[in-house]
Amino acid sequence: MEALQVGLAGFGTVGTGVAKILLEEAAWLERRSGRQIRLKRIADLDLERDRGVSLEKVQTSTRVEDILEDPEIRVLIELMGGIEPAKSFVLDAIAAGKHVVTANKALLASHGTELFQAAEAKGVQIGFEAAVAGGIPIVRSLREGLAADRILSIAGIINGTANYILSTMTEQGREFPECLKEAQEKGYAEADPSLDIEGQDTAHKLAILIGLACGVSVHPEDIFTEGIQRVTGMDIRYARELGYRIKLLALSKILDGELEARVHPTMIPESHLLASVGHAFNAVYATGRGTGPVMFYGKGAGMMPTGSAVVSDLVSLARNMRPGMPHDIPALGFYGQFPQDARLRPMEELVTKYYMRFPVVDRPGVLSKISGILGDHGISIDSVIQKGRQQAGPVHIIMLTHEARERDVRHALDVIDRLEVALDKSLFIRIEDSFDPPGLEPA
Repeated sequence: MEALQVGLAGFGTVGTGVAKILLEEAAWLERRSGRQIRLKRIADLDLERDRGVSLEKVQTSTRVEDILEDPEIRVLIELMGGIEPAKSFVLDAIAAGKHVVTANKALLASHGTELFQAAEAKGVQIGFEAAVAGGIPIVRSLREGLAADRILSIAGIINGTANYILSTMTEQGREFPECLKEAQEKGYAEADPSLDIEGQDTAHKLAILIGLACGVSVHPEDIFTEGIQRVTGMDIRYARELGYRIKLLALSKILDGELEARVHPTMIPESHLLASVGHAFNAVYATGRGTGPVMFYGKGAGMMPTGSAVVSDLVSLARNMRPGMPHDIPALGFYGQFPQDARLRPMEELVTKYYMRFPVVDRPGVLSKISGILGDHGISIDSVIQKGRQQAGPVHIIMLTHEARERDVRHALDVIDRLEVALDKSLFIRIEDSFDPPGLEPA
């Protein structure tokens, strides 16, 4: 059978992993797919750097157009990242009748519907297993393995940089800036880490997961997103004392016909499986109406895990292109019209428990004043920690609340922050004791 010829645009870390697998595991991949998969061309602006991969049998170029204009190449592997020029190259590949495999979560989260529609109209496929959670096969699991179930909630640790920083802070008692610097030195964080630590990368991935799980479209800019920059070693220590761990979570729940979609630091019970997900590992915890909770865990980034996910899409394409084999299932796993925009629940309507920290003057009556303001806003206190001042500066009052509404919490803290006794802005972290929607009955 004729070989499936592919072109690779982007020869960075993941691109190198893809090339290594295609070149070194060719015989294994042929057994898996039923045909040879041949890496014919690589396009990248930097072709001089040694990646430790022999390219003797591969054509190289600085122009992606050389891949697009090659009639023998049936698949474009897009690993450039970013929106443009990646989007234009993907659309050009589709127009030329080429299939596309990509790890570009920002592109799919922002323009996925447009790309999927173009691919369907042209009769080609887009594979994107590597776009979320690296080597974890979460895309196929949601699209195929859980196709019979209604996914009611998703909780994910899907950014390795943020998880590495928070895990290191927890285990070693260090502060955020120091742990961020270490993550950069070890290659877990970019020189500009803002997409990771501010939560946007996680929001892009959550948008894709929601599309797969629920068949609706959520734009990343509509997902409430809050980063981890304000989490301190003090908050980590208090969380541990209270029996919690702090993680940057992607959260989605269906409640009363509305969809919650949010990304923020979250305190979760130390007994929960997600609390044990450390360092650069990822995990996705999904709850289905029929299956109940299931969790997927593994390496969420890196040359070989993500490269393996990319090549898995090539194997799937090669299988589907065999004579007599049916066309692949839709990109998001839903037939019919393309996903409509989800009806999102406003963040101010969120109801959950809260951890609050108030830096205040060490003065009698402060605790009662703060408690009174919270009570005036309908916020009930579950527990309080107030320790004596250890050095010059504020004392910190720590409170855990019962369930409260986000809008009321924000209004109350705005009043508290204007008090004369407040020495700095208060901090709050949302608490999730359970990720299962209320009223979920066992299958």
